[in-house]
Amino acid sequence: MIKWSFRTRILISFLILVTVALALLGSYLLWFFYRQNLEWQTAHLVTNAKITEQLLEEYMNGPREKAGIDEKIKELSGKIDLRITILDITGTVLADSWEHPGTMENHLERTEIRAALTGDYGTAIRYSATTGQNMLYAALPIKRGNELIGIVRTASTLAPVEADFSQIRSTLLAAIFAAALLTILLSIRLARKYTAPIEEITAAAKQIADGDLSRRIHIRTGDELELLAHTINQLTSNLDDKINETSAEAKKLSLILTHMDNAVILLDHYGQVTGANKKAREIFNIADAMIGRHSLEVIGNSLLNQTVQAVIAENHTKTIELKTNIQGSQRIFQVFFAPITNSGQPAAGVLSVFHDITALQELHERQIDFVANASHELGTPLTAIRGFAETLLDGALETPELRHKFVSIIHTEAERMNRLLKALLQLAKLDSQEYRRQIQLEPIALQPLLQTVAQELSVQAGLQQQEIIIDPASDAEAVALANYDWLKQVMVNLVENAVKYTPANGKIMLKCQSTAAGVLVEVRDTGIGIPAKDLPFIFDRFYRVDRSRTRTAGGSGLGLALVKFIIEMLGGAIQVESQVNLGTTFTFRLPPAG
Repeated sequence: MIKWSFRTRILISFLILVTVALALLGSYLLWFFYRQNLEWQTAHLVTNAKITEQLLEEYMNGPREKAGIDEKIKELSGKIDLRITILDITGTVLADSWEHPGTMENHLERTEIRAALTGDYGTAIRYSATTGQNMLYAALPIKRGNELIGIVRTASTLAPVEADFSQIRSTLLAAIFAAALLTILLSIRLARKYTAPIEEITAAAKQIADGDLSRRIHIRTGDELELLAHTINQLTSNLDDKINETSAEAKKLSLILTHMDNAVILLDHYGQVTGANKKAREIFNIADAMIGRHSLEVIGNSLLNQTVQAVIAENHTKTIELKTNIQGSQRIFQVFFAPITNSGQPAAGVLSVFHDITALQELHERQIDFVANASHELGTPLTAIRGFAETLLDGALETPELRHKFVSIIHTEAERMNRLLKALLQLAKLDSQEYRRQIQLEPIALQPLLQTVAQELSVQAGLQQQEIIIDPASDAEAVALANYDWLKQVMVNLVENAVKYTPANGKIMLKCQSTAAGVLVEVRDTGIGIPAKDLPFIFDRFYRVDRSRTRTAGGSGLGLALVKFIIEMLGGAIQVESQVNLGTTFTFRLPPAG
């Protein structure tokens, strides 16, 4: 099926309309001109017939007179240039200006004759075999008083009328053709004028539909098309604004989802994963190929699927605690579920947000253990102090030897409890985020710090016949970015720890070294060492390798935990190597200054 353009349809419509109008007008004019000529010719024939009747009235009175009619009408016909025929009432031709009456047939049945016999006159148009032309006939009755005595008929050829008609027709056809040609040109121009704005609007609409929202329509027609163009421009502008707003919001949401610490997973009402943010893909190892698979296959937890179905069925939010195994380690998540609905429709899916609370749970468990251990560690010296105090009150004060022994024990336990409380306060202080933000980091020259610590603890080491030595290979230029007070605390704790667990005549060596990975500090002793089974736990709070041995040495079980905490707070890391009865080496790394 042919599809015409709007311009073509307008052009064809104009052509059809004008052609029909011109055809109707031409037909009417042709009919009018022909009718007018025919009526004029008829009137001319009737008038001449009447004149002829009056002139021939005397020739119709008797046979003698009738004999002269033929000559008379031939004479008269020559003057008026018409054919004249005289008939009696029976239709017999009495005379004819063109033919011999005796050779002519009876004319009674001719249309114009019968009309004249019954009325005022009769007319007819008929092809004449005699002349070979169309003829116009007009017949009038010849009366004597009221008596009908004959018929006079005048006739003329229609050739002039037909010639005029043909000329008029040719002129009209030429005029119609010229008008049609002019109409075509005018129609093309009008079609262009009226369709150009529509074509511009159509082209602009296609560009807008293809996404070019910067397109604007500039039409100044002053009519409905200009109003339509203005409306489309306004609609496009509003749509562009809305899309920009939506795009901006989508970008914000995408940035939030991409960079948020929580995993976000979208699931449909079948429990299939339909989307996941970057964090979710990292935690659960979700590849693109896994999108569209069931949550049991992706997450591997039936509780998740059960909760999704419950949220969809109840159309209500839910929060659960989900435990799952990821790459061999247990992770705990607090998962928030919300139904995805639209205008009161049933939930089409579920938004799930996974908050990793594994560390929080571990911290909570450590806090519980810490409180229990702290209570136990504080309870032991308090019990001893109370026991020996009661013994003294019960009479031991009277015995000098017992009094001195018990008071010394009470003093030792009080000192141990004081060290324990001091360590607890330091840990509590370092646990404070606000305090850690106030700690100022600065370049620290490590060699002078090692010398200071060695000098301050040399007396304590000397009491044990021990020697604290700075390794000759130590880097005198090593500088770390740290806090002096807390770094000194680390060194003091490590050296004191070495002094406690190194036998007499032992050595404690300190060393610092600059490397590509950072600044390394080493504390090595020739002490009793640490069993391999205890090495993974020595940095845990209140952990002791041998509680009886540690308590005898005055340890609180918090020194190494405090060391590790400070090192990590300063951006470093610590490790330990040890062999029983050969010694222990603590090595920690700090970021370099500059």
